[in-house]
Amino acid sequence: MRVSGLFRFLSFIFVLIISLILIHNYSYISRKAIRLPRWLGQRPTEIRVMKTKCNLSKSCPANFFAFKIFSGAANVVGPSICFEDHMIMSPVKDNVGRGLNIALVNGTTGTVLRQDFFDMYSGDPTLLVKFLKEIPEEALVLVASFDDPGTKMTDEIRELFSNLGSSYAKKLGFRDSWVFLGARDIKSKSPFEQFLKNTPSKNKYEGWPELLELEGCVPRKVF
Repeated sequence: MRVSGLFRFLSFIFVLIISLILIHNYSYISRKAIRLPRWLGQRPTEIRVMKTKCNLSKSCPANFFAFKIFSGAANVVGPSICFEDHMIMSPVKDNVGRGLNIALVNGTTGTVLRQDFFDMYSGDPTLLVKFLKEIPEEALVLVASFDDPGTKMTDEIRELFSNLGSSYAKKLGFRDSWVFLGARDIKSKSPFEQFLKNTPSKNKYEGWPELLELEGCVPRKVF
């Protein structure tokens, strides 16, 4: 009895030891199998998408206004003018038209003063002359072409735009693409302007050059 009892006791100890070894190895293998790479085990970093005014490529500094201007695409898609995240003119707003689309903005407050479009193919150019001569001293002038901005362009109109800081107004012709931001009291040529000549061999839209995009930060006028 004593021998059999000792044998059962040793058998119990042997089974217990084997069980502990198996449990230990299983736990080790399990931990090893499910261990994730360090970068997967971390909490995902919160990604913040910073929205800029008018969807500019970067934010404007303090005391600067954000703007973005698109010319029209051929005679199909109209232009758009955005200023300080406010869409002043666009096809969606249904307030754009063939020719020159112009928005006037207060250069100090950013308030929209007026917007209008002028048919430069079959319209009356004297209406544009009157509009340009009445631009207030403190106003910023944002311009986008659509379809044809040049057929009715007169020397007087070219000179008025040149006085607003344009470098290309005197070259503007039939179906050219043009976007521009200027001011009545500017001392030199505006850095905010793009121009693309209607050239049949280079045009993107058959009879029209491709649309132009102009964005930037214009300093607030402080008086």
